[in-house]
Amino acid sequence: MSLIEKLNWRYATKQMDASKVVPQEKIDTITEAIRLSASSMGLQPYNLLVIQDKETLAKIQPVAYNQPQITAATALVIFAAWDVATPERINKYIQLIASERGVSEESLAGFKGMIDGAVAKLDEASAFNWMARQAYIALGTGLAAAAVEGVDATPMEGFNNAALDELLNLSAKGLKSVLLMPLGYRDEAKDYLAKAKKVRKPVDELVVAL
Repeated sequence: MSLIEKLNWRYATKQMDASKVVPQEKIDTITEAIRLSASSMGLQPYNLLVIQDKETLAKIQPVAYNQPQITAATALVIFAAWDVATPERINKYIQLIASERGVSEESLAGFKGMIDGAVAKLDEASAFNWMARQAYIALGTGLAAAAVEGVDATPMEGFNNAALDELLNLSAKGLKSVLLMPLGYRDEAKDYLAKAKKVRKPVDELVVAL
């Protein structure tokens, strides 16, 4: 199937079949695609938590308003943005570039200054919102990758962020949860949307001519 066919196939799955397990290699491919996702300045100011332990998923479900996908999924991907873009985090990114590209950190001083300047002009709330938006970009890549792999995925904003952060002790990692993405296989017998026609704006309404 082509990418367009795969995107037509995917939808925000409401009911997943807990008896069907997503192979680990598919989960790994999806997380690798997310790792390679676009990100402003390449900074990737977020982390992923890939949770497959059923006891942990059962604890998360009430925090996510008891949505059934949480426990029926094979894995739950949590996108968690940095709480603060600290100098240490930015320095670590610069060090990674230097290492991967075989250049000196000194040669990246201009680029580092650009990142520092972009972050410095934002207050804490605005900086977090910017970092959270980077997680949304990564989510889009994850949804497309899941579709290519024939795996169902559901983008979720509907959960108590503060409660999830407390449950998983994310503050100790300098993170705040932003999005959830359960990975599993649709239960066509129970999901009323499984065979529903996909509804999107036609191209001539979506693309605005100037």
